[in-house]
Amino acid sequence: MPCLNGNSDGKQVGLFFLLVLLLARLPAACPEQDEDIPHNEVKNWALKFGVDLWEYGRQLTRMNELQRKYHEVDIDVVRKDGLILIREMAAEVKNMMDFKMSAVMRIMDSAEQAALTPQADNGQPFRYYNAEKLNMFGPEGRPAEGTREMILHTNPHFEHLPVNSSLSTVLLPPHVDEKDPDVTNAIQWSEHLDPLFVNNYEGDPTLSWQFFGSSSGFLRRYPGIAWPPEDMSSVWQRARSARNVYDFRSSMWYVSAATSPKDIVILVDNSGSMGGRRAAIARAIVEAILDTLSDNDFVNVFKFSDSTDETVPCFKDALVQANNENKRWLKESLRNLKPENIANFTSALVTGFEILHTYNRTGNGCQCNQAIMLITDGPPGTYKEVFKMYNWPHRPVRVFTYLTGKDSGSANEMHWMACENKGYYTRIAGVKEAQEKVLHYIEVMARPMVMYQNDHPIQWSPSYVGGRSDSLSDDKRGQLMTSVTTPVFDRRNHSIRVANVLGVVGTDVSVDEIKKLVPSYKLGVNGYSFIVNNNGHVLYHPDLRPLHNNEQYEDTLEPAYCSVDLTEVELIESENSPRENHSALLDLRHDMIDQKEGETELNVKIHYDEMRRVTTRRHKYFYNPIEGTPFSLGLAIPEGYGMYELVAEQEIKHSQKNVEEYFKGNNWKVHPDWVYCEYSSGSSGEQWFKSAEERVLHFLSRSRRPGWKWMSLRPRSPTQREHHHLSTKQDKDAYFCDKTLLQSLVLDAMVTEELEHRSPYPTHAEDKHPIATLLVLLQSQGHQMFGLTMSFVATRSGLLRWTNHMEPADATQPHFSEANVRAMDETWYKRAVDQHAVEPESFVFSVPFDVASHEKPLVTATHAVFVEHKGHRAAAAVVGLQYQHATLASHFINITSACTGSSACKKTCASEELDCYILDNNGFIIISENHDHTGRFFGQIDGTIMDSLVQDRIYKKVPVYDYQGACTNSKSTYGGDANKISPLMPMKMFFGWVAQVFIIWTGFIRTAYGAALAYAQDEDIIDPDDYDAFDYNNGDDVIGDQESMIPPITFSNNPSFVAPPIESDPMDGVDMGQYGVRACDRKVDLYILQPERLNTSGQSNPLKGKLTNCHVTGCERPFSVQKVPHSNLILLVVDTLCPCGSKQLSITPQELVYDSGNGGCLHKPKDSLYRRRPPKCINYHPEEIEIHICGSACMLNLNRGLLLVITLVLKLFYMS
Repeated sequence: MPCLNGNSDGKQVGLFFLLVLLLARLPAACPEQDEDIPHNEVKNWALKFGVDLWEYGRQLTRMNELQRKYHEVDIDVVRKDGLILIREMAAEVKNMMDFKMSAVMRIMDSAEQAALTPQADNGQPFRYYNAEKLNMFGPEGRPAEGTREMILHTNPHFEHLPVNSSLSTVLLPPHVDEKDPDVTNAIQWSEHLDPLFVNNYEGDPTLSWQFFGSSSGFLRRYPGIAWPPEDMSSVWQRARSARNVYDFRSSMWYVSAATSPKDIVILVDNSGSMGGRRAAIARAIVEAILDTLSDNDFVNVFKFSDSTDETVPCFKDALVQANNENKRWLKESLRNLKPENIANFTSALVTGFEILHTYNRTGNGCQCNQAIMLITDGPPGTYKEVFKMYNWPHRPVRVFTYLTGKDSGSANEMHWMACENKGYYTRIAGVKEAQEKVLHYIEVMARPMVMYQNDHPIQWSPSYVGGRSDSLSDDKRGQLMTSVTTPVFDRRNHSIRVANVLGVVGTDVSVDEIKKLVPSYKLGVNGYSFIVNNNGHVLYHPDLRPLHNNEQYEDTLEPAYCSVDLTEVELIESENSPRENHSALLDLRHDMIDQKEGETELNVKIHYDEMRRVTTRRHKYFYNPIEGTPFSLGLAIPEGYGMYELVAEQEIKHSQKNVEEYFKGNNWKVHPDWVYCEYSSGSSGEQWFKSAEERVLHFLSRSRRPGWKWMSLRPRSPTQREHHHLSTKQDKDAYFCDKTLLQSLVLDAMVTEELEHRSPYPTHAEDKHPIATLLVLLQSQGHQMFGLTMSFVATRSGLLRWTNHMEPADATQPHFSEANVRAMDETWYKRAVDQHAVEPESFVFSVPFDVASHEKPLVTATHAVFVEHKGHRAAAAVVGLQYQHATLASHFINITSACTGSSACKKTCASEELDCYILDNNGFIIISENHDHTGRFFGQIDGTIMDSLVQDRIYKKVPVYDYQGACTNSKSTYGGDANKISPLMPMKMFFGWVAQVFIIWTGFIRTAYGAALAYAQDEDIIDPDDYDAFDYNNGDDVIGDQESMIPPITFSNNPSFVAPPIESDPMDGVDMGQYGVRACDRKVDLYILQPERLNTSGQSNPLKGKLTNCHVTGCERPFSVQKVPHSNLILLVVDTLCPCGSKQLSITPQELVYDSGNGGCLHKPKDSLYRRRPPKCINYHPEEIEIHICGSACMLNLNRGLLLVITLVLKLFYMS
């Protein structure tokens, strides 16, 4: 790094050198030290170590000259107006969301019209683009049978996948038959959506995936893609994998659009007859119902036999919000069901009706649809009197009935209950049928909305982790997404009265696209934005940490939604116990849910570095509604420095100098996620830039051309009334530039580039000047003394510029510039600005936590440069250095091994009697005599001393609660006695198949099985169709047996008939959460240095401490703590002679186990937090009573004696 010129700088260097010499010869403050620890030496060691690093770092980073350079240009420091800022940003987000909603409404209009168009039948098989059959070629390069060819090009905007932007493709879940007439017809007419998809994308190139999810089960998705998706290297010869698309009809984006919010009571028969496979089917039904519910719904599950009780005791007499946590607890409670006694249906139905009526009368729950889901193997009657008393004549509560197992003896009663109460009857004979057959209730609840025809509510989903971002960064991470959807109604005339929802259309929206409209540079360092929906859940927030990654989405397209509340990410400083209610935070949450505008202030805890560090700040919050959506936008800005910003720009268009000259070389980068300039059109000639730097240089070059316009205003969205018009195609050369950000970047580049061009050595005219000679000597000795490897500067505009002072010692580690390109979003930048408020003239030092993985670790030191104008100060940049840890540690040892006084001292850090540590402001070891301690929390090394430091108020212990924790779950419901696959199983399967063929031939298999099994009162006979539904193996057995499984038997005379497989997925129906991770609350105690405790009355004196009564000998263990000046460090010196026991303190978050007296639950349910219901509820239409489609309960008769004999023979065979 270049040196300074001029008399003033020379004087500073001379004074520094003089100070170093004086410190080296500093006399002792007392003639003799008889103490156990030489406290005065400790003070002098810390003073010399801190001053050395500060003066050297100050000169090498040239922070003062950088500050002067900013003052030499035209700058201003202005106070932010948070309310004006939030209004502007909320308006931009609303504009963008209007674009997405208009696109969805256009797809809906087009879909309803396309469905009305008669489909031509020319007698030829209908061909379409099936995503699973695209571009499949045989060994000789010829197209495989049934495949279609489609040209695909990799597009970074669509998860970097190969797509076709002119066509859509169809994806079918495994159980959806493309030959089904309803499926074929819908695929055919929905093909007419392609021109609309293309038009939407051309009009708004920020659009992500557009789709139509048909009620018949297929998903049409634009742009076209092969499934499973692969990169271009293998797309033409890709292997067919088992990555099947999930059935989206149970997903939140589909169900929420097709139905209004729901209050659901699920009644599960737990009587003695509900054992074996019936219990497995019942559980599958409940889980399938729960999977269709969202944060806008309320639910509870009751088990009934002779009495009716909640399956989760702490949900007593309540309906709970169907968020992820509550649904997980309800699912887990099903494992504890033990069938017993006789079912009391009257008690169960009365319980269901009464709780729904209570919620309806008191204004609780969703105040819209209400339904009872009855799951049983058959009631003895219809219980007409109960329905007459509680539900007739208006029938506000729908009743859906699910008959489990193969016995249809009670089908008529179950059918009557459903049909007379505006519901639907379904018989589910196996676990595999549950998910699809449960979906009938959605079709029924959609009827009122369909019958009104003209109201299409728009729904926004919670966020989830989708595919790869199109960011120019290299992290290849999954991006947060949300989906906006609306239903498609069937407007066709039918021979009987129906009201069908044809499906749901929508588009995915990248949260990154939203955050672009709330640019970080306008919020400043340590400021951030967030969005809250009507349930108080965050769409995005810097502390939102989804429990699941995007593997599930990439494998099946199934999103794992986040339902994290604002109170779980904004951690109040005064919070001393978990989930405390804090009135100011709840008021902020309440106002944002109600979509009010306002501001407030809160003291909060901020954790970072994977919850190893914590700091506290006072934030100012500003919030504003995003009109027309369920969202409100919030800003959090640190009080004090955060309320001021530096305004400094370099004019580009009329600059006499070519501004590209400021960006020469390859030692600079810009923030990869910030939008300086970008092309608006997805088909632009800019094509996809390889780096953010390439894009900046491209637009800087364009700005010098004649006719350049800034284009700083994004396109305005059409009004909702105009959504039926086709969108206007954007010019392929259209672009957007943030004039303020780009011109600020140019100014920062100009200021830092001038520093870089200054020579680090004296010129020829100066080479005989003594100060210049001294500076060269100082720098040379500084490299040897501190091990400087690199210096850098990062600015408020996202610019990072660095200078290497020596070649990297550890080639296995990435260069600083590869992992630290996000400027003010980096932790070292944030910490430096926070430290400036504590001690303006100081560096923040840090080392990697995983020092063990580094061959030659580095120490990073950063300092925030503030500029002042008219009495106001704002952060302009952060300068920094990187030192070799080994060299810096040697310098520390050299200092602390010598006596600073004229007389000899008895002890130093080189002696066996003392251990010396340099700790940072969070208690992590920067330097220790034991290299293995570096980067570790000191409490892990000596928790007894750490506790004493807390008691002496040198460190403050801060409890941090993690409400998004991930805990391992090793419990297994299934034991080792599970059935294993035996060698006789294939033979048994064959004879089982023969028996099935015989019964099918008679035409009466279902009634036969029902009669026989009802007679035997036992459904544990193995049905090959459901083998994997209830024969759960433990993990070891499954893994060991998979290789010997036999594939399904097919028969050439009937290609559509496939014998049931011996076993498909051995864990089908098992909650894999029990084997992996689950959501949980955790707590960790973190630590913050209290430097004022070590700086009493303006004097930085050592704090003397002593551990007493820590050993049977009665010895004492003294220690000394001294603040290291100009840093975030302390010097800790500990006497080692007394063998005190040392405990270990952990900073690993631990799971919180709540009081089991909480209604029998081992968790602490969230309090009843305020929420706002969706604005529209469509749950009633007077003519719905004319629709008589409510399931089929037809029964067939057969000689029961014959079938009983067959079944008993089969049972004896399987038992053999």
